[in-house]
Amino acid sequence: MDRFDKDSNVIWWQSEELAIPYRSPVDGRVHRYFPDFLVYLRDGSGKSKTVLIEVKPAKQTQPPTLKEGQNPRSRRYVSEVFTWGVNSSKWKAAREYCLDRGYEFMIMTEKELGLTF
Repeated sequence: MDRFDKDSNVIWWQSEELAIPYRSPVDGRVHRYFPDFLVYLRDGSGKSKTVLIEVKPAKQTQPPTLKEGQNPRSRRYVSEVFTWGVNSSKWKAAREYCLDRGYEFMIMTEKELGLTF
């Protein structure tokens, strides 16, 4: 968030204040998704744009893979499948929301943020 405050191209930003409805593949019910950031900024050409940003670990941005010898019913694998399914549904709803409004949707991971662990 400090990054937004210090960037002269950022006009305003907010965190987790926007609710986007999505249907969960886990329970079939409609839930509310609160993306991490909504940022209104000037791009490189001076035009203003709105960007919706979700921050996730890189591992959660790819579908889970079953490792050799891993039981597909293991608690860990099932949890990864559920997480992927819910995240995918949230991001689909966010992309549609952004498309309707002329916003850009972006998923950022530790790689884009320059973080190493």
